[in-house]
Amino acid sequence: MTITQPDLSVFETLESEVRSYCRGWPTVFDRAQGSRMYDEDGHAYLDFFAGAGSLNYGHNNPVLKRALIDYLSRDGVTHGLDMSTTAKRAFLQTFQDLVLRPRDLPYKVMFPGPTGTNAVESALKLARKVKGREAIVSFTNAFHGMSLGSLAVTGNAFKRAGAGIPLVHGTPMPFDNYFDGTVPDFLWFERLLEDQGSGLNKPAAVIVETVQGEGGINVARPEWLRALAELCARQDMLLIVDDIQMGCGRTGAFFSFEEAGITPDIVTVSKSISGYGLPMSLCLFKPELDVWEPGEHNGTFRGNNPAFVTATAALETYWSDGSAMEKQTRARGEQIEQALISITEENLADVKEYRGRGLVWGLEFHDKSRAERIARRAFELGLLIETSGPEGEVVKLLPALTVTPDELDEGLSVLARSVRETA
Repeated sequence: MTITQPDLSVFETLESEVRSYCRGWPTVFDRAQGSRMYDEDGHAYLDFFAGAGSLNYGHNNPVLKRALIDYLSRDGVTHGLDMSTTAKRAFLQTFQDLVLRPRDLPYKVMFPGPTGTNAVESALKLARKVKGREAIVSFTNAFHGMSLGSLAVTGNAFKRAGAGIPLVHGTPMPFDNYFDGTVPDFLWFERLLEDQGSGLNKPAAVIVETVQGEGGINVARPEWLRALAELCARQDMLLIVDDIQMGCGRTGAFFSFEEAGITPDIVTVSKSISGYGLPMSLCLFKPELDVWEPGEHNGTFRGNNPAFVTATAALETYWSDGSAMEKQTRARGEQIEQALISITEENLADVKEYRGRGLVWGLEFHDKSRAERIARRAFELGLLIETSGPEGEVVKLLPALTVTPDELDEGLSVLARSVRETA
């Protein structure tokens, strides 16, 4: 693909140096549909990034777009704070009928603000309020957001350094397989909890991702998650599952913790809950934890009604027929896994490991700089992929759940070529 030099001058002179994704994809995107993005010169790119997991149903999904256009064309409420609206009522009823009730989940629903980190902040605040304790336990290589409370339970040193102040009241513990199976699960954690001289304040809660996306596609085993849930119950700590990137069907089931058979005390949801890339987040929690006073946690944009509209349409379209979406996602995931097996066999000396669940996969290399070169070459060949891991050492695949088998084959072929051409 021949790419002309785009005019990036206004971005480079006016926009902050904090910008990141645009540096790896130096073009100006103009439109997008399904699993394709197009730049202003008409070049097509197959998108295996999906808005960092915010576009599980693809770009400009036609069903969701129609619902949004119809709502706006009748002058439906767009900004509602936490006022009762028809759009919010429709979402809450649909969410209860299609998501919570079929899974026998008792959760109350809170709208904390438009972003994932808003949901995490509200979860941490609620846990501390309920338990009357400050300490939160998180895990190595975790990522929970970029605001101060979320950063305090995030592992990445580079992101933590951006806070500019000490990040307190958070204690990291080893994630599943952090010691390559040489240390029994939770040995260190339990010892600290039981030892009065450990220096660990009694935690209010533990926050965990079932699959660490930004941390390098680290997949927790179901038995590890069950043991964690049991530990939290035994030690009077709340269990918070951050399902912001891995929820909404990304790993197969609607919630990523379903496979483990656990019911977390608190769950954070964002990214693809709106279905259309519109800002929206949820904090879900067991009814007995609903100790908020009116207005004790709020936000101006927690009532993004257009997001409620597309969220409702997404649930009705993709989650009303039982397990069909889950089965499709698992089948697409098997397709990716087979391709990664082939790439690994072709590059045995270079590939350290491949891992994933559903439609989130990672390919790690011994040479930690290799992933970035692969992503750059993939972009040149018309494929959008990002890297993850503490040193950007993992190629991360995050296609839309609506991606077709042919599109997957196309993108995986580009990935294989990019690996070969960056050896």
